[in-house]
Amino acid sequence: MLKIGNLEIKNPVVLAPMAGVCNSAFRLTVKEFGAGLVCAEMVSDKGIVLKNEKTMNMLYIDEREKPLSLQIFGGEKETLVEAAKFVDKNTNADIIDINMGCPVPKITKCDAGAKWLLDPNKIYEMVSAVVAEVEKPVTVKMRMGWDEEHIFAVKNAQAVERAGGKAVALHGRTRVQMYEGKANWDIIREVKQSVNIPVIGNGDVQTPQDAKRMLDETGVDGVMIGRAALGDPWMIYRTVQYLETGKLMPEPSVREKIDVCILHLDRLIALKDEYIAVREMRKHAAWYLKGVRGNGRVRNAINECNTREDLVILLNGLVAEVEEIEQSELIVG
Repeated sequence: MLKIGNLEIKNPVVLAPMAGVCNSAFRLTVKEFGAGLVCAEMVSDKGIVLKNEKTMNMLYIDEREKPLSLQIFGGEKETLVEAAKFVDKNTNADIIDINMGCPVPKITKCDAGAKWLLDPNKIYEMVSAVVAEVEKPVTVKMRMGWDEEHIFAVKNAQAVERAGGKAVALHGRTRVQMYEGKANWDIIREVKQSVNIPVIGNGDVQTPQDAKRMLDETGVDGVMIGRAALGDPWMIYRTVQYLETGKLMPEPSVREKIDVCILHLDRLIALKDEYIAVREMRKHAAWYLKGVRGNGRVRNAINECNTREDLVILLNGLVAEVEEIEQSELIVG
């Protein structure tokens, strides 16, 4: 069992905080597939302090998602602490996570995200300041380093622990790598061996077997799944089942994929209005269709959908086509 502070998490499978993706509709869907912990997309500390309407909406958490980690980012101690205090007192999040991994220039230029990776002393200062002002456990999500010449993952993780952080999630890539190249699991193992707080490994977990291999090879306490769960919450379910039973569950049928896609769509419409939700759902629908026959034509048509009805008719039409082909193949076979 993964334990962060006093919070006991039923399994070691964690949904990564992905910007522009991990809203409540997506998180709840993934949670229902068995994730031990889900993480919300990063939220600006200044947006919280200034009570920006869009930012405030991003703080919504459905009770069914819990336990949940809510991630904040910022480069200035005062606003980061104020934002953390607001999350601590005014949301039902279970964990406050600090982003130290975002590689996007507009974030790093503000001395936030991955920029922290260059200075273990700043990490200690910022994390300890937040820990001192909140009751919820504080964790950090970070990358292994800024670039190949500046990999301070061990020192950075030790700084988090000294500052009172309750866990570290480590992505085995540098800021310069972005999401390219291979994740370095050796550095994840080094970090795990260097601290006493839980370490959650992240990077190149594409299959349930990858998740088990990461746990076995690095000794981490948890495994974080990000892009592999996009359009595929079954990846979460199959990983949990594989870790618990050793059995590899089958991939979902096309009908199962589309049913969950429509459920996700309806949750997004409930969270936002239909106009925004349908447009936001286009990328998710394309992810759900990955690997489905004839998806190329339908994926292009998805970008023309403006209403729930348009999208549902299109998706159900594809299911009917695929099922008809599969049935004819069975008869021939």
